[in-house]
Amino acid sequence: MADDSEILFERRGAAGLITLNRPKALNAVSHGMVLAMRAQLDDWADDPAVTRVVIMGAGEKAFSAGGDIRHLYDLGKAGRFDEQLRFWRDEYPLNVLIKNYRKPYVALIDGIVMGGGVGVSVHGSHRVAGDKYSLAMPEVSIGFFPDVGATWFLPRMPGELGTYCALTGERFGIADALYAGLATHRIPSARFPALIDGLTGTVSVDAVLAAFAEPGGEGPISTRRHLIDHIFSGHDVAVILERLDHEAATNGADADWAGKTAALMRTKSPTSLKLALAQVRFGAIHDFETCMRAEMRIVSRIVKAQDFYEGVRAVIVDKDNKPTWNPQTLSEVTTEAIAHYFASLDGDELILP
Repeated sequence: MADDSEILFERRGAAGLITLNRPKALNAVSHGMVLAMRAQLDDWADDPAVTRVVIMGAGEKAFSAGGDIRHLYDLGKAGRFDEQLRFWRDEYPLNVLIKNYRKPYVALIDGIVMGGGVGVSVHGSHRVAGDKYSLAMPEVSIGFFPDVGATWFLPRMPGELGTYCALTGERFGIADALYAGLATHRIPSARFPALIDGLTGTVSVDAVLAAFAEPGGEGPISTRRHLIDHIFSGHDVAVILERLDHEAATNGADADWAGKTAALMRTKSPTSLKLALAQVRFGAIHDFETCMRAEMRIVSRIVKAQDFYEGVRAVIVDKDNKPTWNPQTLSEVTTEAIAHYFASLDGDELILP
C-alpha cells in the first residue's frame, strides 16, 4: 500500500508487518482498516513464508485510541443505522480472527490504546508494552459499552480488576497491565526497532521477546487488588457505590481513592454502568464467540438510544464534558431494560468466521 494509506502491510523476512497509519487521528480504526486487516490476515494465514504477524501504530502518541467514533456518531445522527452497524459487523469478526489466529500475533503497543485499538491487540498471542503504554476501556463515559471482546476478556482478569476497568474507565499502565494479563511483555520503546528486526527472522517469537523483556514492577491498581475485589464484587452498581462511599468515610489509607472513584463513576451513563456490569458477569460464564454475539446484540440497540449520542457530543463533539444522561439515575434503569440489550436479534445475529 502507499504510505498515505490508513493501514500499511509489509512482508519482511518471516513476518507480516501491520502499521495503523492515522497518527493525526491517534490511529483510530476505520471501517476500511478493519476490512483490509481481515483480508490481509486471511492471506498471511495461508502463506507458509509468513510465520508470525506484528502490528504497531504510527507516530509517538498512540497505538490506537479506538474506533472512529465521530464518524459512527455522524452516521447514527443521520439515521444511517445499517451503514453504521456494518462497522461492528465487520470489526467483531476481526477480533475473533485475531484471537483464533493460527500463527503468533505480536502487538507492539506504545502510547494510548483504547476501544478498537484494544480489540486489534489484546486478543493476540503476544502483547508488548512500550514505555508510554496506557490502556483504558472508557466507553461508559460516552454512553456506550466496553466492546471488542471486553465481555470475554474483562472477567478473565484477576479478581474484579475487569469490573473495575469497565465501570471506571481508568487507565492501566505497564505494571498493572502485566499483572492483569492485558500485556505479556515489557520492552523499552527504544528497543522496538531492534525487536522488529529480531521478529522478522526465524528465531521463535517467544525466544526473541524473552531476550528483550524487562520486569514489570508494581502498579497502583494491582496493589489495591484486595480492596478492589471486595468493592467491585457487588451484584449491582448501587452496591459497588455504597461500598466505595463506606470506604471513603473511613479516613483510611484508601479513603481518598475510594471517594474519587465513586465520584468518577457518578459522572458516567447510568445505563452504561449497569450494562457494563451485566456484560462482565455474563462473560464470566460464556465462551468468546457467545460474548461477541452478545456484543452485536447490545450495539444494535445502544446506537438507537440517546446516551451514546449525548456522550459523544459531550466528550468528542462539543467537548463540554457535561452530558445529560437519560435515564439520569441508576434506580431508573430497570433490570428489564438491561436484559433487552442481550435479547436475540431474530435472525440477524452476528456471523463469525
